[in-house]
Amino acid sequence: MAREIKLGSKTVGDGHPAYIIAEIGINHNGDLNITRQMIDAAVHAGADAVKFQKRTPDVSTPEAQKSQMRETPWGYISYIEYRYKVEFNEEQYREIDRYCKEKGIAWMVSVWDEPAVDFMEKFDTPAYKVPSASLTDHKLLQYARKTGRPVIISTGMSTMEQIHKGVKAVGGDNLAIMHCTSTYPCEPEELNLKMIGTLRDEFPNNPIGYSGHEVGLVPSAVAVSLGACMVERHLTLDRAMWGSDQAASVEPAGFEKLVKYIRVTESALGDGVKKVYESEKGSMKKLRRVNDE
Repeated sequence: MAREIKLGSKTVGDGHPAYIIAEIGINHNGDLNITRQMIDAAVHAGADAVKFQKRTPDVSTPEAQKSQMRETPWGYISYIEYRYKVEFNEEQYREIDRYCKEKGIAWMVSVWDEPAVDFMEKFDTPAYKVPSASLTDHKLLQYARKTGRPVIISTGMSTMEQIHKGVKAVGGDNLAIMHCTSTYPCEPEELNLKMIGTLRDEFPNNPIGYSGHEVGLVPSAVAVSLGACMVERHLTLDRAMWGSDQAASVEPAGFEKLVKYIRVTESALGDGVKKVYESEKGSMKKLRRVNDE
């Protein structure tokens, strides 16, 4: 069985270019104008897709959190009110769908609850992502699977046992698995990039990706060198903007560099077969004193 899945018109897996997702998430702060600018930035950088978060706040917000008060751009309001402020409705997602089609970039969402899956079935997105926080929500995993779309799962804040249970619940077919550490931002010593190889060994039929929350770009390129065939990083227009994910996000110029670093890494990896390149032959002729041919 090939370690690959189809996301729209693109094949994701070993031997294919890394699929790069610009995670807009909720960095748009509920503003469609900001969202369009972020989509433009993702397109300019060369990302394959943009991604959002889709919640049904009353369902997905833990009860103990709903009444918690917090400072927001909309004033001192409860957490549940804040969750509604950053949640796009159908009309707004219709505009996102239209704009992404106009710009020629795929879009998808992370679904946090079953009603969010129902909502998203109004659109033709290439896959559903189930976030790290929901990896243990087996009913949600199975609900997303019933749509027939590819599923991508993230593995932050989870044990290997929980990952195996999640994969068993959702089914291994048409599934991509993302290594992730759910700290925003994440310190280098907790990125644990060697987990990419561990997941490749544990799940030999599934594409393994990397969802990064670090500050900087190098670890995401290193992840590709370790076998990640999908990379997701948060995108922001300005890391100083209000929002919990902004500090772990990449600004447009940085995202453009990130895509270039990943593509250079892929090119530099080669095929692992030793050969003498044509470009070396001049040096060989000039510098090699003993020829053993």
